[in-house]
Amino acid sequence: MSGTVLGAPRPRRRTALLPTAALLLGALYCLLPVVWVVVAATKSGTELFSTFSLLPGTGFTGNLADLSAYREGVYWRWMANSLLYAGLGAALSTVVSACAGYALAVYRFRGREAVFHTILAGVLVPPVILAIPQYLLMARAGMTDTYLSVLLPLILSPYGVYLGRIYAQAAVPAELIEAGRMDGAGEGRIFLRIAVPMMSPGLVTIFLFQFVAIWNNFLLPYIMLGDDTKFPMTVGLFTLLAQGSSTPALYTLVITGALLAIVPLIALFLVIQRFWSLDLLSGAVKS
Repeated sequence: MSGTVLGAPRPRRRTALLPTAALLLGALYCLLPVVWVVVAATKSGTELFSTFSLLPGTGFTGNLADLSAYREGVYWRWMANSLLYAGLGAALSTVVSACAGYALAVYRFRGREAVFHTILAGVLVPPVILAIPQYLLMARAGMTDTYLSVLLPLILSPYGVYLGRIYAQAAVPAELIEAGRMDGAGEGRIFLRIAVPMMSPGLVTIFLFQFVAIWNNFLLPYIMLGDDTKFPMTVGLFTLLAQGSSTPALYTLVITGALLAIVPLIALFLVIQRFWSLDLLSGAVKS
């Protein structure tokens, strides 16, 4: 009996090794390209094609100088454009998601569920399907090749509205809203003074998701924009990569630019991680 009891946990430990090994393989699969970019950015043009892939080089500072000097620093213009699109687009999308999600969670009106399900259906629509119709609409309005042609389609996020409603339902008790109304507060004041502070962890999460999605967005600005001074980082690096087939020296600029493009995302995670709740229901006040 004792031998059976003592040996019982062993199969569990062997079984636990399988998901652990799978997670390690998944982490390796995700991190290996990042490691390669970091290492490749340190190599000069000749070292990139003549040395071992994971062996660091000596050309990182030279690559930075060449990247900054390329077309009078157009790379930093692309970086600023990406920050504009992602920062302003994510902020506006968060505001719209907060207002729409709160309204769908708190107010009772005819057709509320139909509206919510219609918005939720937008989550299932791939953005690539919407890119051409959005371009045609912007072209009809004469707004193509402008900053607004990229920003306006990004303001409404079906997934952001969904998260806003879910978090408003969980974090904002109906009793507090009724108490505010009894005290004479208007609906706008209740939303700003009561609901928004309680929804703040969810709103930070929506902002983070939207910022990352817009930062990595390629197809929409690629279709909308023709002036390369308005390009975001993704489209700008793509144009450099396309030119690299005829000018191999540009490959090092593309790799270095891709490495620098990760830095704002890392900085954003470090800055707002104290406000970011991984679980949208954590800290919710129950009625």
